[in-house]
Amino acid sequence: MKLPFIFAKRFVAGETLSQTLPVIRNFNSKGIRVSLDLLGENVRDKRVADQTLTDYQDLIKGIVDGGLRSSISIKLTMMGLDIDKSYCRDNLFSLLETARSNDTFVRIDMEGSRYTNDTVTLFSDAQAVYGSQVGIVLQSYLHRTKSDVENLSLKNADIRLCKGAYSEPPQIALQKMKDIRAAYIESGKVLLQKTSYPRFASHDDALINWVKAYTADENIGKNRFEFQMLYGLRQDTCEQLAADGYNVRVYVPYGTMWMPYFTRRLKERKENIFFVLSNLFKK
Repeated sequence: MKLPFIFAKRFVAGETLSQTLPVIRNFNSKGIRVSLDLLGENVRDKRVADQTLTDYQDLIKGIVDGGLRSSISIKLTMMGLDIDKSYCRDNLFSLLETARSNDTFVRIDMEGSRYTNDTVTLFSDAQAVYGSQVGIVLQSYLHRTKSDVENLSLKNADIRLCKGAYSEPPQIALQKMKDIRAAYIESGKVLLQKTSYPRFASHDDALINWVKAYTADENIGKNRFEFQMLYGLRQDTCEQLAADGYNVRVYVPYGTMWMPYFTRRLKERKENIFFVLSNLFKK
């Protein structure tokens, strides 16, 4: 049985772009940029992947036509990575052509570890052609991320650094929070030293405060990096960071295929379950 959308509305802005527009404009009015995430993953039907490409292209045009301060975030499995890597690459490049002609940025999201290598490879291919039009997400808890950060920093890649949201075994990922935080900080230093504009995605006060303190100590200006958070989590903190002069972006997911995303948010913290239940019947 499909759950009604009311369960997901804490973390998902709407099932359609029109439902999501008021959320975007509210953030923009407070000096906060948005990254729109059309939800979905693991598409195995070319007809669906082709339609997804069209939907992404329409989304880019909608952002421009609406004068929104927004980029987009995509998952490569939405564009056919589970079908064929070359087919997915063609779709990605078609999307980036649309982004280039509309001066819009595309972030390639990171998925589970089985996709990490292909995602990094396809991003590198895309960056070689589209440069700063495209970025990637790296997850600090993966053992390989230190190497990925070092290698991609040499190309001045646009990297969004997060802890990691997927359940991974010890052979692939760090398990203890103190180790994940330490890895995040180590990668964060490299990004601040070697790339033009790193993006720090975290709701963790320890990491937010580290970024603020480290950049202040190293005389790195507030315009040289960006804080990022997810819709439905810590909006007050986003607004305060923006008021304090930091660049802030909120990831705003929308769409009908919200169940996997919603499930990951619930698993991340027990408090999220409480948030959903306590806000279930609030307008």
